[in-house]
This record gives sequence, C-alpha cells and structure tokens, in this order.
Amino acid sequence: MKLFDYTGVIHLHSSFSFDGCAPLESILQAANKNSIDFLMLTDHDHLRAKKEGWEGWHDQTLLIVGQEISPRFNHYLAFKINTPLFYSKYDEVTPPQKYIDEVNAQGGFGIIAHPDHEGTKTFHVKHYHWNDWTVSGYSGMGIWDFMTDWQKSLSGYFKGFLSFLFPAWFLRGPRDLTLQRWDALNQQQKIFGIGELDNHASTKKFLGITFIAFSFERAFKFISTHVLTKEKLSGDGRKDKEAILQALLAGRAYFALEYFRKARGFAFFVEQGDALYQMGDEFTLGGGACLKVSLPAKALVRVIREGLLIQEERTSGFSRQVSEPGVYRVEVYLQSCGKLRPWIFSNPIFIR
Repeated sequence: MKLFDYTGVIHLHSSFSFDGCAPLESILQAANKNSIDFLMLTDHDHLRAKKEGWEGWHDQTLLIVGQEISPRFNHYLAFKINTPLFYSKYDEVTPPQKYIDEVNAQGGFGIIAHPDHEGTKTFHVKHYHWNDWTVSGYSGMGIWDFMTDWQKSLSGYFKGFLSFLFPAWFLRGPRDLTLQRWDALNQQQKIFGIGELDNHASTKKFLGITFIAFSFERAFKFISTHVLTKEKLSGDGRKDKEAILQALLAGRAYFALEYFRKARGFAFFVEQGDALYQMGDEFTLGGGACLKVSLPAKALVRVIREGLLIQEERTSGFSRQVSEPGVYRVEVYLQSCGKLRPWIFSNPIFIR
C-alpha cells in the first residue's frame, strides 16, 4: 500500500498562551514558508484557537488545535477534546492520572510532553519533567524535544551565545534516558513517539538588548514529526485532521532534525511473504521476514531491538533478515562538518 508522507510540527505556543508571543497569523505564514504540512498547536490551559475557528487549512498548512495541560510538573498534550482542562502552574499535588482520565473521558488522547526536561540554571529556566511513571492510559510520549535538547547546551554565556546563533549544531538528539524508557515501555504496550518543538517565540532581554528566541520562521527548520497517511490529504479540514491523528495514533510516524537535510524519503518497514508492515504495525513472525531501510542520503543507520543495538551501517539503504521477534526501531545519524548529527528516529515495528 502506498503511504503519503506529511511533515508536521507538534507542541508549539501562540500569543494565546500566557508565555507565547507570536500571533497565529505569523506562525501560519512561517509554516507555509517552511513547507510545513500540519501544525499541532498546544497553547496552555485552553482551546481558544479552536473556539475562534482557527482549526483547519491555511493555504498549505493544516492547523490542529490541542492543549498543553501544564501544572508544575507532568505536562500533557491533549488532542480531540472540546472542553479545556485547567490546572495551575503552581499545582504540585494533582496526580497526572486524573487529567489523563479526563482527556480519555472526552474521547481524546494525550502525549506525555518533554518527559526529561532539565531546564538550565545559568539562564534560570526551571525544569518541567514528568515524575509519575505509574500512570496509564496515555497514547504517546515526546522523545526528542527541541527546547530540552537546546537548553542542555546553555552551560555558560559564551556557549549560550553560540548556541543561540547556531542551535542545530549544538543539538545532541534524544536523551539516552528517554530512549531507554521508551524502549522499555514499548515492550509492554504501544506508545508512539514524537518530536516536539515547544517554541514560544519569547521576547528576551540580555545586556540591554531585546531579541526573540526563537522566531517561528527560524524554529520550523529544526525538529519535525512526519506521519504516513493511507490516503492523500483532500483539503477537507475535518477529514484530513482525522487522517493525521489516526496515523499518529497508529505509530506510522518518524521524527527528524530537518536543518542539515530534509528527511522525507525515509522508509522503514518489514516484508514477510506478500505482506508489508510499517512503523506502528504488529505481526507474528513467520518465515522470510526482511527488515528494510531506505534513506534520501547516505548516513549511519542503527537498528535497535528491545533497546539494544543489533546492526550499525553507513548506507543509503539496506535489508536484513529477521530471525527473532521483538520491538524494532531505527536511528539515523548524518555526517556534517566532520561530526555525526542526529537526524531521523523511527517509531517501532512490533514483531511477535
């Protein structure tokens, strides 16, 4: 079956958020300029953009409106809900299971946001990590968050200045802790993974100079999430929204740093007999199963099974026989200026 690859950005904030500075008009203009097919907006604690009729197509970009539930810790991205859920940013008491259940009760679904966010002491950015892993009922998890990764580089003023000027050069990829947790969770249940942007286009002042960190036109060049839909998007906002969200829920998705090289053209699947299984699919291992990876450029490919590296090869595409069941995913690293840069991370295929 032919699948259609669409580039999106998940987790961002407009001026409708208390800490957002960019109006939706400018965000959508920046998305169109950067060829972003869809945006999943997550303003804090409300659905004002949806209420005011912003959800739908804007030229070449589809806007999907969700909400970031944001108490002190355990931030949660909620979609397909009609009633917003508010918890104070000072709330350290409410168990996250409560709002996970509330989202599900509305027929929605949720994604654990920036689970291992550390902030940075140098620039007085608080940490906003997820601290309750007894929860259940969530569908997805942020694996690679631009802000978490970038803020990790802010260890001093000079390095911070360079990192602000050239952020993509300082990104290290998903944290090992996050990947290990994701691998362990997927051995028990399917949890899809996404890349997050978490951009606010905040206005900052340093040494008397006011600047924006980061404008959306600039930020959209970094981490995106691709979904693979079964049908080409039609231009019908409601239908296309459902197609994108269903692809995401199915785990037919990968996320990438698009700055050095566009990721579209990446493919990861398993063939067995006449059947072809994509990211997010689950099937029973029989004879002749073959795992295949294809890339738009030569890069270092790592195949991960049950959290362990089983193959590493510099290539633009390869195949290997699958002899053992397990949860398989792929990581890709691109060589740029003499250094391996994190590029593409797939969702897993579940072989039973």
